Amino acid sequence: MLAGLMLGLWLLRSILLPFVLGMAAGFLLDPLVSWLERRGVPRSWAASVLVVGSYGAGGLVGLLLVPVAIEQARAFLARVPAWLDRAMAVLDRVAAGALAWPTPRGTLDLSAAMDAVLGRAGDLAGEMASRVLSQGWALANVLGLLAITPFVAYYLLRDWPRLVAAVDDALPRPHAETIRALARESERLLSRFVRGQIIVCLALALFYALALTAIGLDGGLVIGLGAGFASFIPYLGTAAGLVASVGQALAQAWPAPGLPLLVFAIFVTGQVMTDYVLAPWLIGERVGLHPLWVIFAVFAGGALFGAVGLLLAVPAGVVLAVIVRHAIARYKASALYADSPPSVQPR
Repeated sequence: MLAGLMLGLWLLRSILLPFVLGMAAGFLLDPLVSWLERRGVPRSWAASVLVVGSYGAGGLVGLLLVPVAIEQARAFLARVPAWLDRAMAVLDRVAAGALAWPTPRGTLDLSAAMDAVLGRAGDLAGEMASRVLSQGWALANVLGLLAITPFVAYYLLRDWPRLVAAVDDALPRPHAETIRALARESERLLSRFVRGQIIVCLALALFYALALTAIGLDGGLVIGLGAGFASFIPYLGTAAGLVASVGQALAQAWPAPGLPLLVFAIFVTGQVMTDYVLAPWLIGERVGLHPLWVIFAVFAGGALFGAVGLLLAVPAGVVLAVIVRHAIARYKASALYADSPPSVQPR
């Protein structure tokens, strides 16, 4: 069954993203729906109001940020030709100095090497562009995110008690209580992780956006918000934001090192704040996921299932950690682990 599930996920990975996001939204909103249902609100109405309200709030935030993002992107693109001219001037000076270096085989022909590298880079860029353009699923995924995700979240919220009851009814009776205990533990740890991670992402997005804008980095608002929201996948947002912002700072302030160093210090501060303040306070140590295990899960999920794998990596790691702990506890309670085999009582 597990092998069949993994094969199905791999075969359908190109269309699963809106469904996974809808399931995540349903998982996050289910406590509120249950709370409203206990106070007399019909579950279908509560699910409708929360889904519409959540996506409406997200759309409003997007409408407020999109004009700023477009303006910063336009300003960034307007400066690209000047940055390229400056970079080529630096490369020309470096090449002019390197051409005078003696080598065992004569003068170093750096210009030819640079032309070959640039030519190869252009070929790779063209190949990547053709692949992107040939991926018709990209547009389908965007439309799916806009149209399917709210419906998945609504139906999951509306029918969640019936789904749980149906699964519980199918459990093998001798092991039902053990499976229920593992499910409750997985839900508790996963809820703590996901909700804590959302707050961490919002805090990092605000910190990065304000700090990068305050030091005068062009596009700092967009880069900071993107890095903060991408931090839902641990370490990915910080790494991507650091690369993008340092590259932007180098292009903007070259050859002065002050701005890149400030950007680097901001991202180091954000990561330290996450590891030693926000994560222990909001998520806690009881989740019990080692950072190396998280990094491995993210890379493995991305390699196997793409964007869907990146979203499912940490939740799957939490559930797997619960199962492994249970298996280790059962093993240590067995005769196989005991110092001496149990005595056999004669019949």
